[in-house]
Amino acid sequence: MNPWHEPLAACPQLALRDVSLRAGSRVLMQRLSMSIGAGQLWCIVGPNGVGKSTLMGVLAGLRAPDGGAVEVDGVAATHVPPATLARQRAYLPQAVHDTFPMRVEDAVRIGRHPHLSGWGWGRRDNDSVVRDLMTALDLDALRGRDVLTLSGGERQRVSLAAALAQQAPLLMLDEPVAHLDLRHQIQVLELLQRLTRAGRHAVVVIVHDLTLAQRYASHALLMSEDGQALHGPASDVLTPAQCSRALRTPIIRISDGTHAALIPDGNPQ
Repeated sequence: MNPWHEPLAACPQLALRDVSLRAGSRVLMQRLSMSIGAGQLWCIVGPNGVGKSTLMGVLAGLRAPDGGAVEVDGVAATHVPPATLARQRAYLPQAVHDTFPMRVEDAVRIGRHPHLSGWGWGRRDNDSVVRDLMTALDLDALRGRDVLTLSGGERQRVSLAAALAQQAPLLMLDEPVAHLDLRHQIQVLELLQRLTRAGRHAVVVIVHDLTLAQRYASHALLMSEDGQALHGPASDVLTPAQCSRALRTPIIRISDGTHAALIPDGNPQ
């Protein structure tokens, strides 16, 4: 197994206890309680503006909820020291904005920062972690390129590689496949699925494609504009009826007997 497959710490339990979120006077979520643990791949699904990215920031410990608490092994995420949190969880925001030139390989290597010593020295396996991740995410041909010259999809894969380079057991990824072509979407989601099935990682991703969510997720959180949030095993949550209500558009399930897809109903009559 490649060294980056193995997190450098045991996967903590992430618990939401009566979490509420607001945007001004608007209620995004009320009293959500659930837990996320090793071996689980959670997909967060819902229409624009319901607070998916806000929730991801709360899960990552970047802000406190408006009610309730998010705990990492029983400690409020916002109270965990930043250096400790960086070893426990990796967070990929929705967009990365580069302000200066940098080689792709160096951008991936930034993910090793939590493992640097006080003198700036890293672990001896830094090079192999970076190399293996670049291969896994199809970045070898881009190794020497300037990140400022990359397409949106290429830059997204570089950002994901840097997040995985932290070797954190909790991965929180905000729309990691949003700018990718279909081949790379499948590549990334299969990679995340392999990590969770190995049993030492927990992954939370925001996705918009219902078919990809139902195919790869073990668990799902379905958010809607009225502040309701359904959560549980993906097969129980991502049903046509529940997706239709949350997304406010008719959704049907089609199957060829082996594969299934959740798609908009083009003829709701």
